[in-house]
Amino acid sequence: MIETIAGKYNYWIYISLMMIGFYAIIAKGNLVKKIIGVNIFQTAVFLFYISISKVRGGTAPILWDKAVLYDNPLPHVLILTAIVVSVSTTAVALAMITRIYKEYGSIEEDKILKSRRENL
Repeated sequence: MIETIAGKYNYWIYISLMMIGFYAIIAKGNLVKKIIGVNIFQTAVFLFYISISKVRGGTAPILWDKAVLYDNPLPHVLILTAIVVSVSTTAVALAMITRIYKEYGSIEEDKILKSRRENL
């Protein structure tokens, strides 16, 4: 039983990262901290996809005569694309937070909502 749990340490790592990111998204009121939480959550998903692509005893997907099993290269390619999308969405989110700060004078969610209610 313990060997099974300890043998799956990579699952525990990205479940922990995912929950840390999810907590930051839900519990924090600061918009920048929410973006950091989203990035941590995305990193956990990246680790998950990379770890499921590993085949026990597999090698890099390069053709040579001694290789019998190959690791799946598709998740690696997908994660490279996801990293580019992640950086882009982070940049757009930070630009939006900058505009929100200029408009409301704060990046705290409760202060922004209070300010919006007062302006209605």
